[in-house]
Amino acid sequence: MSREYNIYCDESCHLPNDHLPLMVLGAIWCPKDKAREIAVNVREIKKRHGLPPFFEIKWTKVSPAKVDFYLEIIDYFFDEDDLHFRGLIAEKEGLNHEKYYQDHDTWYYKMYFYLLKVIFYPTDKYYIYLDIKDTRSRRKINKLHEVICNNEYDFDRNIITRIQQVRSHEVEQIQLTDLIIGALSYHNRRLQGNQAKTSIIARIKERTGYALTTQTLIQERKFNLFRWKPDWRKVQHG
Repeated sequence: MSREYNIYCDESCHLPNDHLPLMVLGAIWCPKDKAREIAVNVREIKKRHGLPPFFEIKWTKVSPAKVDFYLEIIDYFFDEDDLHFRGLIAEKEGLNHEKYYQDHDTWYYKMYFYLLKVIFYPTDKYYIYLDIKDTRSRRKINKLHEVICNNEYDFDRNIITRIQQVRSHEVEQIQLTDLIIGALSYHNRRLQGNQAKTSIIARIKERTGYALTTQTLIQERKFNLFRWKPDWRKVQHG
């Protein structure tokens, strides 16, 4: 029986000249018919902690004053059976675009394809939502839709039905994605100094049983990680 899913994507450290060693992409997905219920549940958690229902969850906003709230949000993700996460950690040091006849944008689309491809089942339908980042977002989304559909042989777009931009402050699932990829980026770049952020990373490690610096088995459905290195021949799975 065919099912419909929403996939919510976000990215961190993705610019070509940001001088950061890693790019992190993330996707949270859930059944389409559960999306509203999940958003309402997240807003209820916000209200319990004295926050407005449309307070935007963001990794950059994590502070000691709100650490209990963010820890409850992380626990909600792991306790909610209909929520799943897939993350890609891509090392940017050592990239050689000329060797592979590509530019940074082409590489970026490839990474998004590696992020998403293990989520798709050919009998299901997917609606993908990405946070608006810049004025180039519309062109990037059109190209990403083309790349993913072509690689999945979904030329009629029967599987990946739609990819569209959304504003993160309006979509709780995008906010959850931002929080998790922020934790992955912070931990894999070996940053320190923010105890609240360290507490969130520790909670994710506790709930997953993973170190968050290496990839998981491809069959992992709740919290799946893929680590990409410039020498693609060393990649274990995609």
